[in-house]
Amino acid sequence: MALEMDTEMKHLLSLLLLLVTGAAAQAQTADPALLAQGQGLYATNCAACHGANLQGQPDWKRRLATGRMPAPPHDVTGHTWHHSDRDLFNLTKLGVAVVMGDGYESDMPAFGGKLSDNEINAVLAYIKSTWPARAQEAQAKITAADAAAQP
Repeated sequence: MALEMDTEMKHLLSLLLLLVTGAAAQAQTADPALLAQGQGLYATNCAACHGANLQGQPDWKRRLATGRMPAPPHDVTGHTWHHSDRDLFNLTKLGVAVVMGDGYESDMPAFGGKLSDNEINAVLAYIKSTWPARAQEAQAKITAADAAAQP
């Protein structure tokens, strides 16, 4: 009986996290000041590689001559929306090489020494605001599942 209660409780908590995360994502998207800040920071720090229109580098799924991957698009044609908020934050703050580990090499620098946590969140809110509702909802579910899986 206790196991059933734990499973049911986990399910309820997951649903609650989904609702809260979805509401938080919508709240971020609705804040014009946050989006303007994120757009400016994106233009200054990200657009040179990921494109002014979030389109990424050409042929972004194919390795460069260096063996590294080109910068992917952050618009809906890419895979950014397939990752949780926590993963996107860590990739941005710590850099892809650190997050991936095992000697993974990437041209993506860590922005933790350049941007504050709030600035990173503003950039991510801006990127997410450009996605259609369907992608935003899918990404919110991924974020909720990730949060529910954390100890």
